[in-house]
Amino acid sequence: MLLTFVVTTLIMIMIPGPDAALIMRSSLAHGRLAGLLTMLGGLLGLTVHAAAAAIGLSALLAASPTAFTVVRGVGVCYLLWLGVRALLPSRGGDGEPAEAGPGGNALLHVRRGLLSNLLNPKVLLLFVTWLPQFLPTHGDTMGDAVLLSGIIAVLYALWFSLYNVIVDRVGALLRTPRVRSRVERATGVLLVAFALRLAVQ
Repeated sequence: MLLTFVVTTLIMIMIPGPDAALIMRSSLAHGRLAGLLTMLGGLLGLTVHAAAAAIGLSALLAASPTAFTVVRGVGVCYLLWLGVRALLPSRGGDGEPAEAGPGGNALLHVRRGLLSNLLNPKVLLLFVTWLPQFLPTHGDTMGDAVLLSGIIAVLYALWFSLYNVIVDRVGALLRTPRVRSRVERATGVLLVAFALRLAVQ
């Protein structure tokens, strides 16, 4: 049962989504550290979702059509905003001038990853509908929930750390102004597409 949870959760994490796009953009624009900071923000977002699920708040949000729609709507708007910013020709996708130095604004990278996860209803449902399927019906369910949440966090950190290293290595070939501009536009299109997909699901 635990092996099934680990393998399936890892596959779900590896499926391309907003986190992958944001980490790639940060890493290509400002280097490996920026990508890791964005990943750290996403990890903090997972922690908040896990805590909210533990106290029952996530279940209340998921059970309320209005609250869930509001969370999804804000998430769609946030991804659209990031996508449009990435498509603007005069600025980098971080909302900073394109010529900003290595690393950029550390807090900005963390905040972007954090908000991306906090406002993603799919992450909320991960802790409300997916994780409980692997909890025992009796015994220390809280302890098991903490363990499984920790496994999700570790898998997330391991995968996106490796992903960030790969992007950074490839990025050495993609950081010319011309190529970087194309990558920014492509990332912007991806973020807008993720937002539109989230809006219609």
